[in-house]
Amino acid sequence: MKRYEGLFILNLAGREEGVKDALDKISSEISAAGATVETVQKMEKKAFARIADKKFNSGFYANVIFSAAPAMIAQLQKKFALNEEVFRVLFTLAPEPKPAK
Repeated sequence: MKRYEGLFILNLAGREEGVKDALDKISSEISAAGATVETVQKMEKKAFARIADKKFNSGFYANVIFSAAPAMIAQLQKKFALNEEVFRVLFTLAPEPKPAK
């Protein structure tokens, strides 16, 4: 099991109260795939530097740190590509947490 960080850009188009629900769905989908979710960090809404689609000029950002098998990442990318609430997702290896002194 490796430790991963998923950066999610949520497409909620005016439903700003649905951010918590969307993050709960994302973390439950990751857990259902067999991964262990460590933290979910909601960030603020940011405007895009380059607009890919004229309907979407900003999005809510969120970080999810989880542990999973490397083969599971491709499966999660396919699953979130079909999710209408997820505009973009990027998975990277997360560094191990440093012990507190």
